[in-house]
Amino acid sequence: MRFLPALTALSLTTLGIAVASPPASAGGQPALGPTASGYGGAVATVDANATAVGLDVLRRGGNAVDAAIAAAATLGVTEPFSAGIGGGGFFVYYDAKRRSVSTIDGRETGPATMTEKHFIDPADGLPYDFAEARVSGLSVGAPGTLATWESAARKWGTRSLSSLLQPAAGVAERGFVVDATFRQQVADNAAAFGQFTSSRELYLPGGAPPAVGSVQRNPDLADTYRLIAKKGTGVFYRGAVGEDLVETVQHPPVAADPIGTWAYPIRPGTLTEADLAGYRLRYPSPTRSDYRGLTIYGMNTPSSGGTAVGEALNIIEKGLPTSATTTEKLHYYLEASALAFADRNRYVGANTSPAVIRELISDRWAGQRACQIDRTKALTKPVPPGDINAEGCTPATLGGPTEQGQSTTNLTVADRWGNIVEYTFTIEATGGNTMVVPGRGFMLNNELTDFNFAPTQGTAPDPNLPGPGKRPRSSMSPTIVLKDGKPFLALGSPGGATIITTVLQLLLNRVDLGMTLPEAMAAPRASQRNSAGIQAEAAFRTQYGPALTPLGHTFAADVAELGAATAIEFTRGGGFIASSEPTRRGGGAAAVVHPR
Repeated sequence: MRFLPALTALSLTTLGIAVASPPASAGGQPALGPTASGYGGAVATVDANATAVGLDVLRRGGNAVDAAIAAAATLGVTEPFSAGIGGGGFFVYYDAKRRSVSTIDGRETGPATMTEKHFIDPADGLPYDFAEARVSGLSVGAPGTLATWESAARKWGTRSLSSLLQPAAGVAERGFVVDATFRQQVADNAAAFGQFTSSRELYLPGGAPPAVGSVQRNPDLADTYRLIAKKGTGVFYRGAVGEDLVETVQHPPVAADPIGTWAYPIRPGTLTEADLAGYRLRYPSPTRSDYRGLTIYGMNTPSSGGTAVGEALNIIEKGLPTSATTTEKLHYYLEASALAFADRNRYVGANTSPAVIRELISDRWAGQRACQIDRTKALTKPVPPGDINAEGCTPATLGGPTEQGQSTTNLTVADRWGNIVEYTFTIEATGGNTMVVPGRGFMLNNELTDFNFAPTQGTAPDPNLPGPGKRPRSSMSPTIVLKDGKPFLALGSPGGATIITTVLQLLLNRVDLGMTLPEAMAAPRASQRNSAGIQAEAAFRTQYGPALTPLGHTFAADVAELGAATAIEFTRGGGFIASSEPTRRGGGAAAVVHPR
């Protein structure tokens, strides 16, 4: 998020560690660019502070898991509107010694009392407006981020969680420089933040968003991190921090004199201390699919990312030769995305059976779906899902598009031993449910709004309706790619439902269009999620629209940007190319231990 253009000597004063490199000014960020190549380990995040923290862990002998946790904790400080200990996510780990991929499902869960009518207004029997549901206690699921860090550190790390929280606590205490992106995110949420005493105190000083160039400090979060470091995660899930979290959900800290107006009543939620204490991680097997000689590992349910990315790649491979033109490849990318989203919406939810997931990413299913695509003419959108119980090229008759993009963050880390972490985590919308837990310094998630508020699949079952203790479907797509059994690429992105298409397009750019990784990252993006109009950045429509429009593709209004990805490519001789966004979300930060 905080891009500083030149790669110079790394300042690690944010860690509270004396180093030989020139110090930054108080609250300053290290100077890092969006791309770095070299050896010894690599880190790519959306924020220079987080990348610097992760890089220092690698330099001091920590492994990829250690660095990822330390960087993630720092993002909880500097990217508080996208992620933090009030949310959840998916952690994908490649163990170089065992040559195996493992995952942690740290997705938030609904309260035990949750029913399918959780987001139905009892006054009129209609679903709440999204904004009403989001800015309330109703949207908060039991967070899994802190449990994820603890589990990953114990299973695969070499450092204690206690030690890995310390650098982030230092950043929170000393602060960081507010940039234009941070200020704009506050401004976009000012009306909601202004309703709550704790949120406005932290993020609306003097009643307005913090000025660009000012130093943003969060001493409450520093204290919370240090309390967890001292007493363990039990203080969050079964102790004082959890009590404060539940109190915030059940009794939102509404200000008597709010800043600005809010159109909806602020409703309390039903999450309890028992829901927090009963939270459990899951360790599902990753999804696996093959594409043009590569092995693609992704996240299993409750994420739909691994399934949708794998299905779309299979459809492209089934129907399109590598000799196709750029226009044909983009045509197939858009068509395969629409088909995969139709199937995802119809079949994929937290409780989808492994047999159905295997079918959706099978070559047989890809053939059944690829035969829908005409190389000379775009399908009419939305397309129906395929009939999973049928053979041949006949689609089902039910189903439609759901979900729009929201916010998240992502990081990619690799170490000198070849271990890899691809980690996507979130509090859902930019600003979560907009409530800071008083005295604790972190925002709560609105993850439960990822459930469908009402059935979306006609008379067919909807796999993503709310339920007691259920995890909502996600689009997060942390992905690790092997070539000839060895790491080739790791990548992921934020962006709500557009995460799937961002990861898919990055793979298409790198593998099919022959771009370098930095070129693939910078290239303009488009997202077809089974809707009538393609959501696209202006540069994509300008560059490719003249060739795609005659095929029947239509474009919706342009969007400023899609995704904010990070990635690492693995080169011969143990080298790395670390890549983050040049400009999206203010630009990212990539670094290697020994630059080339």
